[in-house]
Amino acid sequence: MAAESEGRAGGEQGTLYLCATPIGNLEDVTLRLLRVLKEVEVIAAEDTRRARKLLTHYDIHTRVVSCHQHSGPGRLAELARVLQQGGSVAYVSESGTPVISDPGRALMETALEAGARVEMLPGPSAILPAVVLSELPTREFTFAGFPPRKAGRRRKFLERLGALGHTVVFFEAPGRLCRLLEELLELCGERPAAVARELTKVHEEVFRGTLRTCLERYSQTAPRGECVLVVGGGSEARGEEAELDDR
Repeated sequence: MAAESEGRAGGEQGTLYLCATPIGNLEDVTLRLLRVLKEVEVIAAEDTRRARKLLTHYDIHTRVVSCHQHSGPGRLAELARVLQQGGSVAYVSESGTPVISDPGRALMETALEAGARVEMLPGPSAILPAVVLSELPTREFTFAGFPPRKAGRRRKFLERLGALGHTVVFFEAPGRLCRLLEELLELCGERPAAVARELTKVHEEVFRGTLRTCLERYSQTAPRGECVLVVGGGSEARGEEAELDDR
C-alpha cells in the first residue's frame, strides 16, 4: 500500500483524484497534493480562476478545464475518456474538500461508471475548524450544508435540525446569513451559536455568542466572505454532552 501511494499518478487503470485544496491560506497543502497536481493529465476545476491561483503559486503547469454544475454532459464525457484510456484526472472544488456541498459528485459517479479508480486526497475543510473554534460541544454534531431556498422545504429542514438537540453546522452565503439566524431563532428559540468567517484568511473572524447576538452583530455590520454557522443544541442536550465529556 505504501509503495502504491508513493508511485506516479495514473497507470494501467485510470484514476480520479479528489483533491482537497486550501480554503484560504495557500500554505495549507500536502506534499501528496502538489505531486498529484503535477503528474495528472488534466485538472478539472469547479472554479478555474481559483485553481490557477494555487497552481501558479506552486509553479504547476498542468492543463486545467472547468467542471461545474453548468458544464454539461460533454465535459464529463471528455474526462471519462481520459480515465478510460488509463489517464489520470484531478478534481478540485472552489476550495476545501470536494463532493461536500459542491458539484464534484457527478464527476465521481462518472469515473466509477467508467471503471476508473477514485482516490481521496484529504486536506482542508471549513467544517472542522469552525466546529472546534466555536467552543460548542464536539462529541456529536451534524453537518447540514446549505439550507434549501424554497420556503416550505427550508422550514421543514430547519425544524428537523433544530429538534436534534446537538451541535449543527451550516454553510451560508453572507447575504443570507441574517435570514438564517432569524429563522433559527424563531423555530428553535435562543441557542448558543458561533459564526466562523473567512477561515484561514487574513480577515478570519469567529464571533461566539447566541443566535440573537449573532443576528444583532451581522444586522449592524453585514458579513463578508464565506460563512460557517455553528449552532448548539438545547440546554438539556448540552448538559448531557458535558457529562459525557467529563468521564
